Amino acid sequence: MKKAYFITGTDTGVGKTLVACALLRAFVRQGNKAVGMKPVAAGCVETAAGWCCEDVENLRAAGNVAAPQELINPYALTLPVAPHIASARMGLDIQLEKIEQSCLKLREMAEVVVVEGVGGFMVPLNDREDTADMAQLLGLPVIMVVGLRLGCLNHALLSAQAIRQRGLTLAGWVANRIEPDMPFVQDSIAALEQRLNGPLIGVVPYRQGLSAEEVARLLRTDF
Repeated sequence: MKKAYFITGTDTGVGKTLVACALLRAFVRQGNKAVGMKPVAAGCVETAAGWCCEDVENLRAAGNVAAPQELINPYALTLPVAPHIASARMGLDIQLEKIEQSCLKLREMAEVVVVEGVGGFMVPLNDREDTADMAQLLGLPVIMVVGLRLGCLNHALLSAQAIRQRGLTLAGWVANRIEPDMPFVQDSIAALEQRLNGPLIGVVPYRQGLSAEEVARLLRTDF
């Protein structure tokens, strides 16, 4: 049975790539053909294989399907800023239809596709559309990464509300400890469990250098 998920976060820098890679490794370990996708990546540099960034390379390494770079990352932007700014400076117009077609081709190649968004759930992509529009067009169940820090309750609840307003399913959420000294962590997780109306599929501890393989052992995949 083929599956695909859209990974979003409560903000930028909350661990979307780490969780996406961990899910890919978990699905691969279960015997699935799995591939990651980063439709829009900012801060890319030129390599022998073309324009790429660390997030895209990590996603590629976590999966086990040899897919073309242009499908995994249709839009490689050079500036490490918001996509609508970076693409405008490059003279590009991000087209959601191109992203949709790339995703469909990946779904033909793999049993599981994990699509990582950019930034939070409603980051502008061009003058007309944002990442919420992209998620809605792809129509995939959403997994939300909550970066545990002051303000995360509001960010998580607003993001979940926006996800459901787009007619999408919150398939699950991951609590990621990105601040080691955040007080009352368990209380915050309990508050979100009570209010998010979606399964908690894993809690990622704070630790420098934590690998995707280690995180994969902490996540459920029965959602």
